[in-house]
Amino acid sequence: MPKLPGNNDADAFAGQAHLTLPENTSVKSLRDGARQILETSDLDLKVALAYYVANQWFKGALSISRGTGERPMPDRPGRPAKPELLPPRDMPKRAVGGKNGKIALLHSLAHIELNAIDLTWDLIGRFTHVPMPRSYYDDFVRVGLEEAKHFTLIQERLAKLGHAYGDLPAHDGLWQAAQSTGKDLIARLAIIPLVLEARGLDITPSMIEKANATGDEDTASVLHVIYHDEKGHVAYGAKWFRFMCDRHRVRPEPRFQQLVKQHFKGPLKPPFNDRARSEAGLTPGFYRPLIKLTQ
Repeated sequence: MPKLPGNNDADAFAGQAHLTLPENTSVKSLRDGARQILETSDLDLKVALAYYVANQWFKGALSISRGTGERPMPDRPGRPAKPELLPPRDMPKRAVGGKNGKIALLHSLAHIELNAIDLTWDLIGRFTHVPMPRSYYDDFVRVGLEEAKHFTLIQERLAKLGHAYGDLPAHDGLWQAAQSTGKDLIARLAIIPLVLEARGLDITPSMIEKANATGDEDTASVLHVIYHDEKGHVAYGAKWFRFMCDRHRVRPEPRFQQLVKQHFKGPLKPPFNDRARSEAGLTPGFYRPLIKLTQ
């Protein structure tokens, strides 16, 4: 399994050693690997491919793209038969409290992290026509690998509780953000890391506190790993969003607000974890002016 430069959590990846790839697996470029990750509906294979492609990338074995001969990125990611995907409005009310509430929460988080795998690798593969430094790909390949780690950690926690991803229905709203921003890299950077991932910085600390308060230290530990990594994900988003704004000579904060109003459905809801957001480079001037506009 890959050991990423400067990643103190590399030992957490050792648990993926049992995941193997088909003998005929061939990844011709980073873009080709990202496409394969999206297309597969086999979730173990999706995770294994994320580890393999990241490892090959950091070893220097992959080019970014092989040019015009590569197949296009899919419009939607591959998904297994379960869970049943419903419109958000049709989702049953989630159980609160007790074991059923814990299962429902973990299942919801697993669904979010699965979508995060595909959203990140789509970000990597869909915009290779935009000239970007190699360090851009380094950052988001790391994110794609960490999302695979998160999904696996939650799967393992569900398994210990006698359940699995797919046992409950899930909503199909997260991919709409990808479809809306599929032709604009700066819009994708605004919505995925700086809205969706940043929301995780707001709500995860309270989930950790509740898990600890109920004596569920295993779940709290998983959530702590996710929270730690999400700070880096938001930081990468802020870094490259600012880079793109500098390239186009536009001010980052007004441009972010314009893109959120254009592409994000629903309000930005306080409370915000201003400290964690600011540490990641997402200062209040980006998002606080949007509260009144989206309420």
